[in-house]
Amino acid sequence: MVNILVTGGAGFIGSSLVNQLIKNKHYKIVVLDNLVTGKIKNVDKNINYIIKKDVNNYYELKNIFIKHKFDYVFHFAALVGVKRTQLYPLEVLNDIKGFQNIFELSSNYNVKRFFYSSSSEVYGEPVIIPQNEETTPLNSRIPYAIVKNLGESFCKTYFKEKKLKYTIFRFFNTYGKIQSKDFVISKFIQLAKQNKTIKIYGNGSQRRTFCYIDDTIEAVINCFEKNMHINDVVNIGNDVEISMNQLAKIIMKKTNSKSKIKYIKPLKEGDMKRRKPDNTKMKKILKRNLISLSKGLDKII
Repeated sequence: MVNILVTGGAGFIGSSLVNQLIKNKHYKIVVLDNLVTGKIKNVDKNINYIIKKDVNNYYELKNIFIKHKFDYVFHFAALVGVKRTQLYPLEVLNDIKGFQNIFELSSNYNVKRFFYSSSSEVYGEPVIIPQNEETTPLNSRIPYAIVKNLGESFCKTYFKEKKLKYTIFRFFNTYGKIQSKDFVISKFIQLAKQNKTIKIYGNGSQRRTFCYIDDTIEAVINCFEKNMHINDVVNIGNDVEISMNQLAKIIMKKTNSKSKIKYIKPLKEGDMKRRKPDNTKMKKILKRNLISLSKGLDKII
């Protein structure tokens, strides 16, 4: 039996990973989540170990490591959401305590490999497009991005000093059916279905790429099960750009919505002009084309 810990395992990406891993009968999955943004209902009912704890509590976390003797750790716990992380920056900085705890315990209890959920936010305002794992400079400014970048440093440092193997996933705008309604695609769909006004920050020219959750999870699990990209960084995202204006109009068309678009004051920080990954590594991991935004939206709508 392979023992696996997934922190943040009741969140959107975390629970999607858990629900796929549980299909393998050789895996025993332990889900750890403080349930601030995660929901137990997201997790497959066959998961026997769902623990409402916070990685910031060292002694509670240590007892969990002692009891379950983990072979692998997926550290996906984090405070998420642009507005939420800007409104509560001190809570974002609290994630640093979790890094200290989870990396130390993973090292002390002989975890074979550590998988870390980073973010496209570490690139900051882009100076190179597409954003490449090795050659694009990291321009982190907001607390969320800085903390994610620090987590990457923990990965590299613990490998250097303690030989804890790692893989860093930089996620670019993943979307899917159970994503929280305060993320852009879920929010736009909900408003469009109700024929309510869709509010867009600034002039709507911001460009993003969107990756359907099935592609994200398949890439993560392939890296895990096929021993790919050990001690490496992988961009996880689609490479087809779309503006917020275009996104709103596509969703309105697909939902036959009578919504109107209203432009509101841009965010002071954190709403980057563009994000587009160099996803060469991801395409080699999947060995297939990624799900198009149109098909992904159809799956949700």
